[in-house]
Amino acid sequence: MTAPRLGRDYHLLWSAAVSSRFGDALRTPALALLAATLTRDPRVIAAVTVAAQLPPLLFGLLGGVYADRWDRRRTMAVADGLRAAVVGGLAVAVAVDRAGVAALLLVAFLLATLGTLFDAAAFALLPAVVPPAALPRANGRLQAGTAVVGGFLGAPAAGVLFTAAAPLPFALDALTFLAAALLVLAPSVPPSPRSCALRPGKTGLGSQKGGYKCKIAGEGRGRGSVWREAADGVRWLRGDHTMWRITVLTAASNLAISGLMAVLVLYALDVLRVPPAGYGGFAAAAVLGGVAGALGAGRLADRLGTPAALRVVLAAQTLALTAFALARHPVTGALALAVFAAGSTVWNSLWVSYGQRHVPADLLGRVGAAQRVVGLLTAPLGAALAGLVGAAYGTTPVAAAVAAIFALVTLAAWRVLRPAAPPPPAAPPTSDGTAARPVPHPSR
Repeated sequence: MTAPRLGRDYHLLWSAAVSSRFGDALRTPALALLAATLTRDPRVIAAVTVAAQLPPLLFGLLGGVYADRWDRRRTMAVADGLRAAVVGGLAVAVAVDRAGVAALLLVAFLLATLGTLFDAAAFALLPAVVPPAALPRANGRLQAGTAVVGGFLGAPAAGVLFTAAAPLPFALDALTFLAAALLVLAPSVPPSPRSCALRPGKTGLGSQKGGYKCKIAGEGRGRGSVWREAADGVRWLRGDHTMWRITVLTAASNLAISGLMAVLVLYALDVLRVPPAGYGGFAAAAVLGGVAGALGAGRLADRLGTPAALRVVLAAQTLALTAFALARHPVTGALALAVFAAGSTVWNSLWVSYGQRHVPADLLGRVGAAQRVVGLLTAPLGAALAGLVGAAYGTTPVAAAVAAIFALVTLAAWRVLRPAAPPPPAAPPTSDGTAARPVPHPSR
């Protein structure tokens, strides 16, 4: 069978995402470098990172509500236009030597807040552009493109540009946001669907208990409260057994992944004996693995189906992390990390695509936001625990604990993520033209 075409509109959205990611890859290291020029207090520098991590948790559900209320293309364009203004203002402040720590904290917080709204709208918009069967491939190519421009182009260039002129990476980031805003407006996407509110007690969709009473924005008595609409997304996610289990498994995985990322540089330098000058190449192995996984996600989903593919991915990641924890050489460690990163991008592509195919269009923003919030809840805890364990016992036990957590997650996934049973075969018609009663499957 021929794979469905992704089309012109998808390529415009892909270009917008890649452009925006390139700017992010320039800005993030430049912000850290700028903070280091202002203060050497680790608490202040860490606060800039925390300021960028809080908005998805604080405002993620609200971003989903407004992604369902507003036109999604315009929401993405306005969010990127505002982000261009914010980071452009920072570039001017840096140029005139007026950028202080408070400004960095505010910029990091505002950019992440606007990014939360953008991500919710982008998650909900893609199914209107791409055929359902092509969603795993479309999400995989998005991840591959953003990984390439972020890992191989943006991040290495950030330090060079900042050294040449401190405002330069921020100015280029503003231009990438403007380019992304224009590209988002180009596709010919139909208007966003109607706003829906959950009405319990009726027959719902899929495995969801509850019905949805829909109305066009502005009709009747208007929308419900923002928090009630946000709760609708959480309830839909909680009611769909497969999506909820995948989301909980994602949260458990992120506990381990965040812990590994928190000590990765120390583990590479102290345990794997990666020379400081070679750390960039070591990290590039993870980027290469991620790109390979993203490009293969669609084929894996087509061959195995999403639940089975996710189980296989977790098993492969557990083996890779075990090899990483046992490795004592830069090359073997880098290879294991590349396999693990490939699994992460496959998991992300399939997880997102499954939700985009199964959630009603008018709830995509809210359910997608609920997925991301629940999935990210454990990340700060994982980083904090890894820091405490690493400080007390070294980084080697952290790598072993991460592999053990993934082993437990894999066992849970093989128990709860079971492929859907095929429907019973259609019974042949009887002699009078009516359908015979189906023969029940034998019990196993």
